[in-house]
Amino acid sequence: MFNRRTLTIIKRELREKVLTRSFIVMTLLVPLLFVGLIFIQIYLISYDSNTTASLKIISETNILTQSMQKQFSQFPPVESNHYKISYLTMSKKDFDLKLPSMKKDLLSEKLTGIVFVPKSVDSVKLLDYYSKNPNNNSLFDKIKSPINKALIDVHFEGKKLSNKEISYASENVNFSGYRMTEGKHIKAEGEGNQALSFIFSFLLYLSLLFSGTIIMRSVIQEKNNKIVEVLLSSLDSKELMSGKIIGSAITALAQMAIWLLPLMLIISTSWIALPPNFALDVTLFQIFYVLMNFFIGLITFLGLFAMVGSIFDNDQDAQSSIWPLMLLIIIPLYIGISMQNNPEGMIGKVASMFPFASIMVMPARMALVDVPIWQFIVAIAVNLGTMFLVFPFAGKIYRIGILRSGKKPSWNEVIKWLKYKY
Repeated sequence: MFNRRTLTIIKRELREKVLTRSFIVMTLLVPLLFVGLIFIQIYLISYDSNTTASLKIISETNILTQSMQKQFSQFPPVESNHYKISYLTMSKKDFDLKLPSMKKDLLSEKLTGIVFVPKSVDSVKLLDYYSKNPNNNSLFDKIKSPINKALIDVHFEGKKLSNKEISYASENVNFSGYRMTEGKHIKAEGEGNQALSFIFSFLLYLSLLFSGTIIMRSVIQEKNNKIVEVLLSSLDSKELMSGKIIGSAITALAQMAIWLLPLMLIISTSWIALPPNFALDVTLFQIFYVLMNFFIGLITFLGLFAMVGSIFDNDQDAQSSIWPLMLLIIIPLYIGISMQNNPEGMIGKVASMFPFASIMVMPARMALVDVPIWQFIVAIAVNLGTMFLVFPFAGKIYRIGILRSGKKPSWNEVIKWLKYKY
């Protein structure tokens, strides 16, 4: 399948696609958009997977601990035993000494998180949250209310209300997230990785949609102009399809690498300094994984888009019949964005290793939490398996459809093509 003639088609596709105005404009403008989006904080309310949780609340004073215990005793998830909360009182110094011994429970997920309530909450409502998943906004939204009530009870005990105190009572509790990893280093979690998660989803969505549409229209154009008949006189349909797809995939991969170049510079050099709250926790290995996983999944998508292009004689018919492929791109985009609230939810975990979806969901998830190596491997294996499973069917429909013209075929007719011997 991959021979000199296929290589000629690949060169032709690269020459026709890379040296176009649209490719150059898209490639140069998107990195500028990327730099702008990195400073935008994304919040999305969606599926809540925090039906159960095990928390440890540690306060620096007994009065804070008692107030927390009182408020959480009336908290519905605690009353229904869905949330299990234990309470301790210790100084910040003692807590820092004890934290390494509690790390094992956090990493094994026996403990969802540790909430440390410092004495300084009397003036600034800022708590520390230690967890394997420090971006669990849906959990924070649930426990903010009882914590806030407990702080207000302690703050206003025996006092007369003043404007300043009323202002304090109206403020919400905020959390400083700290990511717990296998290493010794405890990392403060900023907003940069949340923005990066959205950017990964957006760029991958844009590239899949742009590349797929381009190859579909290219197949339709070649079919209408009878160029395909000339090409098939010197090579077979397998070589033609393989060359077009590989050439388009290489073009899209190069474009994606250029789009991610600013990110590579940020994490590998000191030329670009980000504000501390926008610091990025991502490695070059992860960027390489994004590109590799994208390339494998892209080949599958391009095969399906080329298949649709071969079925129809005009762009309008193809666009009206392409919605199943569009859903395979749009739904993972929604899942990737929705993980801003809880990246370790069941939907996000499954989708990050699911056919078609993992291309966008896994990069979005790995920007928010530390993903085990085995899950990266599973995602790659799933995408490779999907590619080898889909291609025989897409290839057969392409071989029959590329030489067919006339009346628009129904999907029942297209399915029958799979039974033809070719």
